[in-house]
Amino acid sequence: MKFSIIYEAQMVDTSRENEARTFHEIIEQSLLAEEMGFDNVWAVEHTALTQYAHMSAPETFLAFLAGKTTRLGIGHGVVCLPPAMNHPVKVAERIATLDILSNGRVHFGMGKGGTQQESGTFGYDLNELQPMIDESMYLIPKIMVQDEIEHEGQFIKIPRRPIHPKPFQNPHPPIYMACTREATLVAAGSRGIGALVLGFAGPDDIAKKNAVYREHFRNRKPEDQVGFRPTEHLAALCPSIVLDDREKARKIGLRGQRFFVESLGHWYQGGPKPTIDEELTGDQQAAILQQEKEAVVAYLSEEKIAIGSEHTGSYEEVQDAYGTAEDCIRYVQRLFDSGADEILFLFQMGGVPHAAIMETIRNIGEKVIPHFRALEAAKKAAE
Repeated sequence: MKFSIIYEAQMVDTSRENEARTFHEIIEQSLLAEEMGFDNVWAVEHTALTQYAHMSAPETFLAFLAGKTTRLGIGHGVVCLPPAMNHPVKVAERIATLDILSNGRVHFGMGKGGTQQESGTFGYDLNELQPMIDESMYLIPKIMVQDEIEHEGQFIKIPRRPIHPKPFQNPHPPIYMACTREATLVAAGSRGIGALVLGFAGPDDIAKKNAVYREHFRNRKPEDQVGFRPTEHLAALCPSIVLDDREKARKIGLRGQRFFVESLGHWYQGGPKPTIDEELTGDQQAAILQQEKEAVVAYLSEEKIAIGSEHTGSYEEVQDAYGTAEDCIRYVQRLFDSGADEILFLFQMGGVPHAAIMETIRNIGEKVIPHFRALEAAKKAAE
């Protein structure tokens, strides 16, 4: 059982002052997370997605965090691999250096990014990216382990060169993919790497995704393996606000989730910019989320985009882990029962105050994590 936090650097106020404040608050939250027994902090990578995600240089953020911590896992969730954005040689060098300086605490996720807004920034058509992402994904672990690399691919050409340094972890850090749709879970399982399930779907959907992933991991072929370290691991996203005051937690959490979903819809689906309603109750926010479900589905249908739970899961179980520690324990238990190996807590959504996140981290660290650690210890003792 792993307990982690994932960060987008999402914000309502995009002024320079608040942008800087947000990053410093994330560091403060992460330091408390290490103290409270969390396992990992993950950072996404997005470019040009105002409000939704200002985490555009996760390698810098994670290096800074690694230097301030001693135990916390350092997770790229994920590095985007369009070559003009992140050339495979530079990715291999950066990951290896961070792994050395953190004494082997790096978790290395890879992906392509999710919007034309991002891919177009670097001169790409999002619909044409997957083959070059796959080429980089298979190439980077080879760079990490071979004394010299020479590659003549369809999209990437590297003359024979020695690339340094090599990672602290041998042969390299564990590798993951960002997953939402079934096709990406099939790919992660077939390639023998971990799955970071980053949609808002609830436990029932996680169980279905877990079954797909485990089946393909179990039946993978050696020639499809990415890297030299098979990693069977499924991490599930869990939006959470955990306070002593349940209604306050629901109000803050559901307001944040609404902002998250609306900002995602703005950049991923061309919807309106997100709103922030300070005075609505948790039930009122939940009702709005439900009302917006049909509009999102209609838009996706109009654009002939296949509708999966990764688009509508936000509305299926709106409460998630918003509430008291007991509420969080019940919801997290359902995620573990569905097959999750790691919980990716999402606290830092637009409009969620820093103080509420700090209280949430402390409550989870003092009440939720010890509950599951005790269950884990009892299970091991009984074996």
